[in-house]
Amino acid sequence: MTASATRRCFLAASLPAVLRTRAAAAPRISRLPGVSIRLALNAYSFNQPLRDKTMTWNDVVDYCARHGIPALDATGYYFDSYPKAPSPAAIAALKRRAFLNGVSICGTGVRNDFAVTDAEARKRDLQMVKDWIEAASMMGATVIRVFTGQRVAADSTFDKTLEWMIPLFQECAAHGERHGVIVGLQNHHDFAKTAAETIRIVEAVNSDWFGVILDVGSLRIHDAYEEIEKLLPYAVSWQLKENVFYGTKEVPTDLARVKTIIDKGGYRGVLPIETLGAGDPRVKVAAFLEKVRAVFGG
Repeated sequence: MTASATRRCFLAASLPAVLRTRAAAAPRISRLPGVSIRLALNAYSFNQPLRDKTMTWNDVVDYCARHGIPALDATGYYFDSYPKAPSPAAIAALKRRAFLNGVSICGTGVRNDFAVTDAEARKRDLQMVKDWIEAASMMGATVIRVFTGQRVAADSTFDKTLEWMIPLFQECAAHGERHGVIVGLQNHHDFAKTAAETIRIVEAVNSDWFGVILDVGSLRIHDAYEEIEKLLPYAVSWQLKENVFYGTKEVPTDLARVKTIIDKGGYRGVLPIETLGAGDPRVKVAAFLEKVRAVFGG
């Protein structure tokens, strides 16, 4: 055994059992080499009009159809039932509208918090994620977006939190496998702020049904593009946003640079775009979509 291998075994043995991962290989996404991208829209782009009911799911589907966006990430918050999963009738209505207009439902997402110290609250959020995994399967969505949590609790630590967080994600991933839905952890500058912290969680969960939703706008500690490159091998979906951050400084995303990273590392799957901030989202999405298509095609 080499010295480096001996050291890896020693380090693994020194960790709590729940945080140990395979020493031989990280659970990176296994896919064919090369690049094949299908653009999508994250419904959060229409956060305000969906919340104030000036837009409906039908309007979002129609927007995608009119702008030639082939797929929609139907974020869970905008179903009237949320945080409860939507009824089969509500899912069927959305699926029908989408199908008849040539739009596929590629994903959905919920806002869980597995970083809280309240075990009962974590248990409720675990059940919510499971319910939405089943809803995602009914929608025909292959990915559900989840979070770590808001922050490290005052009476806990990052490592201590992982000891209860990792088994919860493992349970989510196992439920996802049973229903054919991949669980994607969005890096969101919350409990996990860096690529390294996010990857540590993914490797500890150690499931083929658990990966990363690569949020380019939430990598704010280190160079965003270096972080994107680190996360790419674990990506099951994206949030391609208008801006990235250098600390507190917000600057337009260098789409050509993101494409270069993807071309180098390879990625096959959906590439959902998302716009944020002030302004009419109908206008903002169309403008950003034009910029994305100029670089990525589609």
